Amino acid sequence: MKAAILRAPGGLDRIEVHDISDPGQPGPGQIRIALHASSLNYHDLLVANGSHPHPTADGRVLMSDGAGVVEAVGEGVAEFRPGDHVVSLFFPQWQDGLPSGHVGGFACTPGDGIDGFAAQYAVRAATAFTRAPRGWRHAEAASITTAGVAAWRALVGDGQIKTGATVLVLGTGGVSIAALQIAKMMGAAVIATSSSDEKLERVRALGADHVINYRQVPDWGKRVQDLTGGGVDHVVEVSGPGTLAQSIAAVRVGGHISLVGVLTGLQGEVPTLALLAKQARLQGLMVGSRRQQQDYIAALEQSGVRPVLDRSFPLDQLADAFRYQASGAHFGKVVVEW
Repeated sequence: MKAAILRAPGGLDRIEVHDISDPGQPGPGQIRIALHASSLNYHDLLVANGSHPHPTADGRVLMSDGAGVVEAVGEGVAEFRPGDHVVSLFFPQWQDGLPSGHVGGFACTPGDGIDGFAAQYAVRAATAFTRAPRGWRHAEAASITTAGVAAWRALVGDGQIKTGATVLVLGTGGVSIAALQIAKMMGAAVIATSSSDEKLERVRALGADHVINYRQVPDWGKRVQDLTGGGVDHVVEVSGPGTLAQSIAAVRVGGHISLVGVLTGLQGEVPTLALLAKQARLQGLMVGSRRQQQDYIAALEQSGVRPVLDRSFPLDQLADAFRYQASGAHFGKVVVEW
């Protein structure tokens, strides 16, 4: 079967697409999936370009997100049947409840510690997948696994968002667009930032109540305070150390900041006095559990909200898809389909 693998030590020119062994038929508790799509995340880019703090194994099949059709089920599997459309989990070992030591790293994350879903077929535990939203294309479903579930956990699972709340989203990548959609789904007001006026018009069309061009307004945390009369209830912080000080300025006293991403670097300073003065909760998080993914899918089906897909690439152009992602030109999710 065809698969996209990464040759050590990593780098986009080290991605190869060729034949590897078919995984065969499912054993007890397993399902066999014909995969058809994946979506690109910043985590996948770090793995692919060799920038991840823990380099992955030579020959690793890439991509943490995967969506496709069940072809066969193993003994004891009652949740799925052949023909079901399914989507993968980022942490297949995290079924429900609070995170613990077994989800503290990437040892079991597809495309990182184990083989991912940039392949035609996979055989995995049935509990490593959920049903995909009814009527969705595989590429749409693949956008749920990492970006969508992270945004859902940030606002609903951890943030416990309420109707009438205010939410700040940074930029227009997959997590931020999903967070905007979730916030509007929950009856919240949204402020969105970007360096592109064109992208800001697009987020306004998606329901953003206020937009800020952060290049034109470098002190955008103060602008958020002025717009809200004291700061937002929730910040979905995807950039990390380069924007954290402004996010702390933007949050209200007693508010909640979800640190979801590290687009501006893997480490940096925290303005501790400002955080203390705000008495805000700063919480790091990585994606979510199987139960949270199922809850998110149920909300999507009920609301009719669909993901925003920017551009699709074929599997043999995965390296080009990563280059496009790294350029920052995308709005929403970049996907690969086959």
